[in-house]
Amino acid sequence: MNIAFFLLPKSDVVTVTLDSTLRQTLERMEFHRYTAVPIISQDGAYVGTVTEGDLLWHMKNSGGKINFETASKFLLKDVPLKMDIKPVFIDADMEDLINLAKVQNFVPVVDDRGRFIGIVRRSQIIEYCEKFVTRDVLEPKK
Repeated sequence: MNIAFFLLPKSDVVTVTLDSTLRQTLERMEFHRYTAVPIISQDGAYVGTVTEGDLLWHMKNSGGKINFETASKFLLKDVPLKMDIKPVFIDADMEDLINLAKVQNFVPVVDDRGRFIGIVRRSQIIEYCEKFVTRDVLEPKK
């Protein structure tokens, strides 16, 4: 199956850029109730994914310089990312997608130039796999 079938396009995905402030990033995540969002470069390339934990640890380790009031003075590009959320290419096979979805809530999808084109949510992959499990239970192999 083509993974494009599962793709939530870039236009429907909440993203941030490296030049976003910590406050902007926190507010976007809070508004949409997400714990992680993809980071996109100015030229559209997938850079990585920032998590709530990344932001909290960065604020904690700032020696008190960063709090919610001062978060608008600090940029996302200075936040170390703890998790390496790997993308797949749009022409990847389902096995690659499933392997990443085992350890990631979503899988970023990029084109052949590394440009971000969307995500595939783990829940969609589980729903897809559920159909096969249910079919095998209801229709045992002979």
